[in-house]
Amino acid sequence: MSKTNMTRRGVLKTGAVASAGVALPTIFTASSAAAYTNEPTGPNVTLGFNVPQTGPYADEGADELRAYELAVEHLNGGGDGGMMNTFSSKALQGNGIMGKKVDFVTGDTQTKSDAARASAKSMIEKDGAVMITGGSSSGVAIAVQGLCQEAGVIFMAGLTHSNDTTGKDKKANGFRHFFNGYMSGAALAPVLKNLYGTDRNAYHLTADYTWGWTQEESIAAATEALGWNTVNKVRTPLAATDFSSYIAPVLNSGADVLVLNHYGGNMVNSLTNAVQFGLREKIVNGKQFEIVVPLYSRLMAKGAGENVKGIHGSTNWHWSLQDDASKAFVKSFGTKYGFPPSQAAHTVYCQTLLYADACERAGTHNPCGVAEALEGFEFDGLGNGKTLYRAEDHQCFKDVLVVRGKENPTSEFDLLEVVEVTPASQVTYAPDHPMFAGGALGTCNAG
Repeated sequence: MSKTNMTRRGVLKTGAVASAGVALPTIFTASSAAAYTNEPTGPNVTLGFNVPQTGPYADEGADELRAYELAVEHLNGGGDGGMMNTFSSKALQGNGIMGKKVDFVTGDTQTKSDAARASAKSMIEKDGAVMITGGSSSGVAIAVQGLCQEAGVIFMAGLTHSNDTTGKDKKANGFRHFFNGYMSGAALAPVLKNLYGTDRNAYHLTADYTWGWTQEESIAAATEALGWNTVNKVRTPLAATDFSSYIAPVLNSGADVLVLNHYGGNMVNSLTNAVQFGLREKIVNGKQFEIVVPLYSRLMAKGAGENVKGIHGSTNWHWSLQDDASKAFVKSFGTKYGFPPSQAAHTVYCQTLLYADACERAGTHNPCGVAEALEGFEFDGLGNGKTLYRAEDHQCFKDVLVVRGKENPTSEFDLLEVVEVTPASQVTYAPDHPMFAGGALGTCNAG
């Protein structure tokens, strides 16, 4: 860390308050001398990185932190600049943000909404964070997005895939680069039709929180439109580690496809249990039994090992992409950490650059000026091709990848292969689509 201009200001520990279930007041007031919440007046500007460092999504959180640190290093002029060199906007100069050196603080969300809100609140009130970003859970992202709206700071969502983040729970101060459940369904359905046909019976196991619910809804709708029948939808606790009792009923359900609406450690464990029960060797309804994992990641594939071979899913980005931006990011990340980045790392690195770039283009850290710069912003050169930050809901629209577990991986990182690059046009929906209905974007709050 001493080789860069990066300053790390510590990890906040808020779990005791959150775990006790204490409701924290969320009353924020900007200083009478400041034009907006935490307006930076000195030579530095502080960003808050709020990620799961413990809990079922901790692996994703660790990779997010690596990417955040890399982004800060690049913004402050260290390293090789990474995707700042390929980004279509040329506002970033490697001199911090608007000439202010970038500092950061971190917090542990514990993959719990209360803990995440307490952590973000502390970073805003005690550390002066002018922007909060992070999360590997949609429940966390939605909770923190709401807090940031109240506080008058920008929230650049990390890994959140629930439709609700930019649907019924969207906020004017919140922005999402990552794709969502609807997009996974739209990308996967044609591939599943070609692979498995239109006469299938699907059984869903679903993480019991906002992401799982909307992922299940999206995949069920997309596959039922093909002609598939949904046999059952069973919710599973996010804290579960053994899914045997949930897998056993699948055997006698008449289903010939198991859809695992699980992520992180949940997916690793549920897929492992499914394989242990011999599901992949079974013939049901005269068809080979199949398993689908709608939301995939390299970290999950590594955790599940050989069990992922041949299993299809979708992803926001993959390190094997050969565009100049992806290669630049993989090189930077690999040089610093010794292995390729995950999609979680990629999306939060992008979000950090996008925030900094918006500040530069707007000429301010004022969240309303930043929001205006992001709304309707079209860009390229960040690894996903041409991308739009839609003004109506603050959702990014870009290509979506369909991937499958490799049969013959060449290394512990070479576990997934891209089988389809689904164009943005195929996964784009109207802002008033029923799956995203309810809730208004509202107006920006500067504190």
